[in-house]
Amino acid sequence: MTGRRQTFLRLFVKDTRGAEIAEAAAVLPLMFMILLGIFWFGQAFSLYGAITRAAQEGARAGAAPPCTTCGTGTISTTSATSAVNATLIASHVDPAQMQTPSQPVFTFCPGIPATQCPPTGLPCVQLPVKKLTSSPGGGDCGISVYFQYPFKFWLPFTSVNNQKIMLTASAWVRMENQ
Repeated sequence: MTGRRQTFLRLFVKDTRGAEIAEAAAVLPLMFMILLGIFWFGQAFSLYGAITRAAQEGARAGAAPPCTTCGTGTISTTSATSAVNATLIASHVDPAQMQTPSQPVFTFCPGIPATQCPPTGLPCVQLPVKKLTSSPGGGDCGISVYFQYPFKFWLPFTSVNNQKIMLTASAWVRMENQ
């Protein structure tokens, strides 16, 4: 009887039927998590590109020379804010979720009253600020647009599941004096 048992054990050990199913059951959840991670990081990267583009458009709109035929035109934060909102809407991103970050540190240009960041969920548009450069002149005066946007990952069974991260967008453009 022991000879039959040893033969049966040898056949059982050498038998590979069902090994593919066991390997697939071990590998497929890991592959699914990797694909899901690639998807959500791609979504975050796409959102980051959209909000960065919105900050750039807002800075360009705020730095444009004032309209000379429209009466008294001044460089204002409203044109920059509306350009940011319009670009976010065009990118299918909800501008209502935009958040004002903590006060960024800039060096304000002398002789012009400085604007401060709003306390509400609007982009922080500051002008005139100096771009910090190593040139002897100290840099040009310009406008800065800065805001944050929340993004929530969904990766089940990980430490980043439902974690909200704040993506930051900022842009600086030299003011036009034409």
